Amino acid sequence: MTYFDVSGQVAVVTGAATGIGEAIARRLAKSGATAVIADVDQAGAQAVADSMGKPHFAQPLDVTDRQSVESAVRSVVARTGRIDIWVNNAGIGGKAASIQDQTDEDWQRIVAINLTGVFYACRAVIPHMLQRRYGRIVNIASIAGKEGNPNMVPYSATKAAVIGLTKALAKEVAKEGICVNAVSPAVIRTKILEQLTDEQVAYMTARIPMGRTGTTEEIAAVVHFLSSPDCSFVTGQCYDASGGRATY
Repeated sequence: MTYFDVSGQVAVVTGAATGIGEAIARRLAKSGATAVIADVDQAGAQAVADSMGKPHFAQPLDVTDRQSVESAVRSVVARTGRIDIWVNNAGIGGKAASIQDQTDEDWQRIVAINLTGVFYACRAVIPHMLQRRYGRIVNIASIAGKEGNPNMVPYSATKAAVIGLTKALAKEVAKEGICVNAVSPAVIRTKILEQLTDEQVAYMTARIPMGRTGTTEEIAAVVHFLSSPDCSFVTGQCYDASGGRATY
């Protein structure tokens, strides 16, 4: 028996043109899924899809645009006949600054991408999953959503909201064959860190008992289980991948 086998399934991963999303897409593809590289960066998404080969493909997606999200769901279903797994990974770190230096535009942009985008995607894909009475949704949150990081108020707030959204939605569909979970990484070495100061990264890394940043592959491993049929009695949970930073 092969555990965490997702052969024949279709997995949509948002923000998969790079970083954690790309690692998740590649991991699910290696386990048998057709990976849909969904990203606003169409050239980047196509490059990842091309490197993976068929049957994997790129899908244009702007998570801040409701019509784009709904169109992506329709397009994937029309092309493949199904969506079994949806991973809401697209996100930004935002500006590292005190709250008084965060503008309305800073706040609105991070809320639109990190939170509203997750809401749009879940709302769009749930009817399809309900019809099939099967689905796995995994939302990428952050340890900042549990503990809060100073000078990252918008980011911390949106990631806390994603955790709350995950738990609420999981209870709505708990009897429908759909499992909804979240993963909260600590500091992962991706391009998102380029948006932060060295001091900010050092602060977060210093709080990790393992004394290092995580890798994208380590997050993908957790998502893999939560995306699989083996995740059959786990829903509404937030799995920490934090090198020991969070133990609750």
